[in-house]
Amino acid sequence: MSYRVYLVDDDRFLLDLYAVKFRDAGHEVSVFGGGEELLGALRKEDSKSPDVILLDLIMPGMGGFEALETIRKEKLAKNTKIIILSNQGQDSDIEKAKQFSADGYIIKASAIPSEVLAETIRTVEAGTGKSS
Repeated sequence: MSYRVYLVDDDRFLLDLYAVKFRDAGHEVSVFGGGEELLGALRKEDSKSPDVILLDLIMPGMGGFEALETIRKEKLAKNTKIIILSNQGQDSDIEKAKQFSADGYIIKASAIPSEVLAETIRTVEAGTGKSS
């Protein structure tokens, strides 16, 4: 099955790396360099919500937690899985992600791109079939 994936990271190299990995696996990918860009795309009335957003935490301007909080407050991307993809692996960050109802948390330094892809698909498919 093919999914619509939004990748949000200020590291262009990583964005390109993950985008290629997901596209090669047959998924539709959109990339964003920060939280403001992501929110702009999600607020467009004609845009289809992505199936999953992979969201970095530390970015210039609006960081990942601020973007995630705004998504939840404005009820954007209601049926979208949101996975934190960050090098921030402290318990406090993971706990904060849970408070904002993140669906997953992947530490970049601990996962190669194929593992990120596999975990993302697992997270998305864990929610399919459930009515919301």
